[in-house]
Amino acid sequence: MKKVVLAYSGGLDTSIIIPWLKENYGYEVIAMAADLGQGEELDPLHEKALKSGAAKLYIEDVKKEFVTDYIYPTLRAGAIYEGKYLLGTSMARPLIAKRLVEIAAKEGAEAIAHGATGKGNDQVRFELTIKALNPDLKIVAPWREWDIRSRDDAFDYAEARGIPVPVTKSRPYSMDRNIWHLSHEGGALEDPGQEPPDDVLVLTVAPEKAPDKSTYVEIEFDKGTPKKVNGQELTPDVLLEELNKLGGANGIGIVDMVENRLVGMKSRGVYETPGGTILWLAHRELELLTLDRITLHYKEQIAARYAELVYDGVWFSPLREALDAFVDVTQRTVTGTVRMKLYKGNCTPAGTTSPYSMYNEDMATFGADEVYTQADAEGFINLFGLPLKVRALMEKKAGLR
Repeated sequence: MKKVVLAYSGGLDTSIIIPWLKENYGYEVIAMAADLGQGEELDPLHEKALKSGAAKLYIEDVKKEFVTDYIYPTLRAGAIYEGKYLLGTSMARPLIAKRLVEIAAKEGAEAIAHGATGKGNDQVRFELTIKALNPDLKIVAPWREWDIRSRDDAFDYAEARGIPVPVTKSRPYSMDRNIWHLSHEGGALEDPGQEPPDDVLVLTVAPEKAPDKSTYVEIEFDKGTPKKVNGQELTPDVLLEELNKLGGANGIGIVDMVENRLVGMKSRGVYETPGGTILWLAHRELELLTLDRITLHYKEQIAARYAELVYDGVWFSPLREALDAFVDVTQRTVTGTVRMKLYKGNCTPAGTTSPYSMYNEDMATFGADEVYTQADAEGFINLFGLPLKVRALMEKKAGLR
C-alpha cells in the first residue's frame, strides 16, 4: 500500500481524516503528533490513532527545538502580528511540517496530509514548508475535497464510525496548544460583539480572579535570549513552563482579537500566552535601555515584517534568514536583567539593568550637570526645523497664508 503521513493532533478533524484517507485514497496512514508542550493531551493519542485506523503513530518531542529555533528567534526579532498576536500557532506549523517531511522520507511515503481547513492560515503554513523542503511530496488536504462542510458534519462522521473526539457540540471550540500559547476559535467566539464565555480560559485565570497581591519576577537575558528566572538558570522549555505558571496565576497574556487572515477574511480568536507575554514585554524593556534610537526604530519596522513572514508561513525563506542576521547584530548588547510586576492581568516593568545601558543619568538629569550644554539645542533646532521655516516663508511669499 502507498503511504501518507498525517499531521495528527487527536482532535476532531485529524481523527476523522484517518478513516477518510483509507476509504478515499486507499492509503496506509502513518500519523505523527509533535510534542510541543501540550502536556496531557498527548497521553491518549496512541490508542486513539490506532483505533481510528492508523498503522502507527510517531510522537516527536520537539519542545526544546521549538523554543530554541523558532520561539527565541521570533522573540528576539520582537515580532508581534497586528499589535496583539504573539504567533504561537504560526511558529509551530513550520516545525511540524519539517518533521512530517522527515518522517515521510523515513517511511517512504508519497504524500503528506493535514487537517487545516480551506478557510484558514495553517494550510498555507504546512504546504509552504513542504514545498520548500521536499517539493516532490504530494499534499492531501481533506477539508478542500470532502463533503463535510461543518463541525456538526464532522461530529456525525466520527459518531458513525465510532471515533472518540475530545470536543462536544456544547463546547465546540477549535483549540491549538503548545508551550508558548493556547488558542481558541469557533463556537460562541464567532460573534465578535460578545464577550468570550467564562469556560474559554484554560492556562490563565481571569484577571479579576487573580491574587490581590503583586508578584515580581526577574528575567535575565544574554544577547536577547532569556537564560534565568529569579536568578536560576533554566533550560529553554523549563524556563517557559515556569513563566507560564507565574503568568497564568496572575491573569497575564489574555488576548481577544479580530485578526486579518492571510486568505483574506477576518477571524476572531482568544489567545492565552502567559509566559510569552512576560518575555516579550521584558525583552522590549531591555531593548529600550540598550539600543540606540535609530537602530531601535528600524528594528520596529523589521519586527512587523518578520511577524508577517511567520504568520504567512514563509519561515523557510531567504528573507527570514536575512532578517535573523540583522536581528543578531542588534542583540549583541541586549544583555541584562528585567524585573516585571504581575498584577491582575497587567505586566509592567519594575526595574531594568544592563552592563550595556545607554541611559546616562548625568545627561538625562533635571538637576545641575557638567556634561550637557543646553544652549547647543538652539542651533540643533534651527537646522532641524530649517525645511519647515523655508516652506513657511515660501507660502507667505506666494500668498498661500
